[in-house]
Amino acid sequence: MMELPRPKLGQPIAELSTPLPIIDEQKLATNIARVQAYMDSHGLAFRPHIKTHKIPAIAAEQVKAGAKGINCQKITEAEIFADAGFEDLLITFNILGPEKLERLVALNARISGLKVVADSETTVRGLSCAFSQTRPLTVLVECDTGGGRCGVQSPEAAIGLAAIIAAAPGLTFGGILTYPKADTEEAVETFFAATLAGLAARGIPCPIVSNGGTPSLFSAHKVTSATEHRAGTYVYNDRAMARSGHCSLDDCAMHILATVVSRPTKDRAILDAGSKALTSDLLGFSDYGMVVGYPEAVISSLSEEHGTVDLSNVIGRRPQIGEKIRIIPNHTCVVSNLFDVMTFNRDGIVTRVEEVAARGLVW
Repeated sequence: MMELPRPKLGQPIAELSTPLPIIDEQKLATNIARVQAYMDSHGLAFRPHIKTHKIPAIAAEQVKAGAKGINCQKITEAEIFADAGFEDLLITFNILGPEKLERLVALNARISGLKVVADSETTVRGLSCAFSQTRPLTVLVECDTGGGRCGVQSPEAAIGLAAIIAAAPGLTFGGILTYPKADTEEAVETFFAATLAGLAARGIPCPIVSNGGTPSLFSAHKVTSATEHRAGTYVYNDRAMARSGHCSLDDCAMHILATVVSRPTKDRAILDAGSKALTSDLLGFSDYGMVVGYPEAVISSLSEEHGTVDLSNVIGRRPQIGEKIRIIPNHTCVVSNLFDVMTFNRDGIVTRVEEVAARGLVW
């Protein structure tokens, strides 16, 4: 199989083959430092979610800045980061089934700080059965505080499941965790406070109280019961995060570099970046990304390899065939899972190329 050419150190990004994502080194460093400084100022431990970048080298930068550990979503991701030397790993996903549990036991045997979550007795029974004859596993209760995804539905249910975990062979109760809707700090704190009171009444220690999310990250201090916060998208930022007020468009470290390959009409341009480069995630937008330098341009539709851009509202100069443009994606996390490597640059010059080591690891 022919190996594809990769960007070279010192190469101008204007010369790169497209489509590909490019990461601005300075914006990346600023995003990491900005969020870590906020967490430090409020005495919150910070646990970055690696789903956004899937790259051990970036996680190492986050930890060097002060992060206490990392958050993974799947066992296979955690294995990659354990291989890279990370010990304090939290997997925020219900883990079920013999094959996954076998791998989880092996992972727990080789790192010291593995933690997982559960929101049902079924999950807890499976974990306990797998770990009853081996090194104990730390388990947190996942709580649904309004996010409408996984999680127990009430403080009473959280307390009950915590008691089951604490009594289960092979398991250690580690705390409580939520992934809430943005801007719902009051509801999260109400849920957490009631749960902590109930756990204290039963004499069950709760060392970790973990909140999460990037969109309202800078309100994390309002959840006064929380001991840590988890966030991922902040490291690159994207169009959705800018809309939420978390950042400005200038804080978006990831751009997708694409080439105009056709101008079939005056009002239409075709890019070489389709759904395999930009993702089809809309996240409430009506288009598929923002074209830098052409704010009136609308990426109106995607096929697998083509992006269609409506230029009808563009005033003045319009992009020409062969022109390379930059796109701020709606959702940067998904873009990371579409490419084998990520190309970093400073002032338009390639500084490094990193393997997206956990790409495609979704179980």
